[in-house]
Amino acid sequence: MEQEASFTLFDGLIWAGASLSLLGLIGLLWCIVTVWRARRAKLPDEEMRAVMSRVLPRNMGALFVSVIGLMLVIVGIFLG
Repeated sequence: MEQEASFTLFDGLIWAGASLSLLGLIGLLWCIVTVWRARRAKLPDEEMRAVMSRVLPRNMGALFVSVIGLMLVIVGIFLG
């Protein structure tokens, strides 16, 4: 007997979590590229600090989004 594939709430949880994790990863890559470019430009100390102070909150936010996404994936797998 063949089973029909159906999209459940838990599948949606897994896909939503994967999407959030991907969004967080994109944010982390943006932070890496921004700091890398600033280091290559050999900015003075004050300008480098300004770049870092702008990137740090975005980096933490991207990490948070990524962790929440991974949590959703794990919860979806466990409940599904």
